[in-house]
Amino acid sequence: MTISLTDEQLQEAVDLLARHKIIAEACKHSRWPCKQAGFSHRLRTAREAGFVPQDLPVEVSEVDVLKQELRDVRLQLTQMKSDEITRSNVRDWVGLISDKDPEPPKWLVKKSSSGVMGVPTLFASDWHWGEVVNPDEIHGVNKFNLDIAKERCRKLVTTAVNLLHQEFRSADYPGIVFALGGDMVTGDIHEELSKTNDAPIMPTVVDLFENLIWCISTLADKFGKVYVPCVTGNHGRITKKVQAKERNATNFDWLVYCLLEKHFCEDNRVQFNIAEGSDCLFRIYGHEYLLTHGDQFRGGDGIIGPLGPITRGRHKKASRNAAIDMDFQTMMVGHFHTLMQLPNLIVNGSLKGYDEYAYQGNFSYEVPAQALWITHPQRGITHQMPIYLEEPKAGAEKAWVSWTK
Repeated sequence: MTISLTDEQLQEAVDLLARHKIIAEACKHSRWPCKQAGFSHRLRTAREAGFVPQDLPVEVSEVDVLKQELRDVRLQLTQMKSDEITRSNVRDWVGLISDKDPEPPKWLVKKSSSGVMGVPTLFASDWHWGEVVNPDEIHGVNKFNLDIAKERCRKLVTTAVNLLHQEFRSADYPGIVFALGGDMVTGDIHEELSKTNDAPIMPTVVDLFENLIWCISTLADKFGKVYVPCVTGNHGRITKKVQAKERNATNFDWLVYCLLEKHFCEDNRVQFNIAEGSDCLFRIYGHEYLLTHGDQFRGGDGIIGPLGPITRGRHKKASRNAAIDMDFQTMMVGHFHTLMQLPNLIVNGSLKGYDEYAYQGNFSYEVPAQALWITHPQRGITHQMPIYLEEPKAGAEKAWVSWTK
């Protein structure tokens, strides 16, 4: 819902900026409190409507203005130094060549001939590498450990290759998108995980790294080009709670992505787009995608499940991005372990599958699965082919009591 601004609010905005010169300072003195981004929006609306300053200060000290500007510059420098520690320096430590935002490869955005099938996207998220699922605690409907994770990981890639090349024998693909959506490691964020995981976190990270190398190399061999957009999840964090600041630099998902980028830095077939924040935007032909993990979305109930908070979250992100000219058409989400593929929303399943937490919470049973689809040059998302990594399993045989008369 858009809140309309009154003429009094718009006039105040331009007057305050004229008086205080700096948006951050002007925002503090508004009679209608709002965040700095909201005040900036108010200013843009006022200028577009033709409002000009009327309540100019009688006397503004140039020295005071310079002092305030100096304080703002110092704050910006402090933040920049912090960013360098959490981004550039850390990336240098793991041996990455650059810290610039990569341009999407030409094959990903260039309009192709009408005979081209399109660009496939394989969505990999919620692998929870290192976690153990005990089948005895969930009536035998699933089992998971490092050995099973490796089997499913390879099945995911080989099935995607077979589907795209054997089911569409004459298809010509310029490359493939291999999106990494977070929670790739299960981490030690809960005491029960640290006690029951298959291995400590460092060996788990190394093992995941090696298996992702195989995945990306195989896709590069089969499709020629691989574009890898990446976001972090909530399970890989090293902090007690999910942080808004330094979210990625304190997350093992991000470390794995950086090491992968370093490993493939001399392979011209592979290009990474590692998000600095919680969202990653990329475009296939003219179709814009926003990749996010989804741990920001909370709520839901037993009837509609996670669909409510996810659709509300998509609406909020769409409104936010529209205000900063970063619109998108389809949001890609992990986190909920529930496979849903819609035109403007793709929610991924998981590699781990059904677990003790889902069973205890009475969540619907889900087969371990990951999303695969094709983006057509003219029609956008066309073929959607979920990849199921296990056959549905019946529960363990129920014990029953009987007796004869």
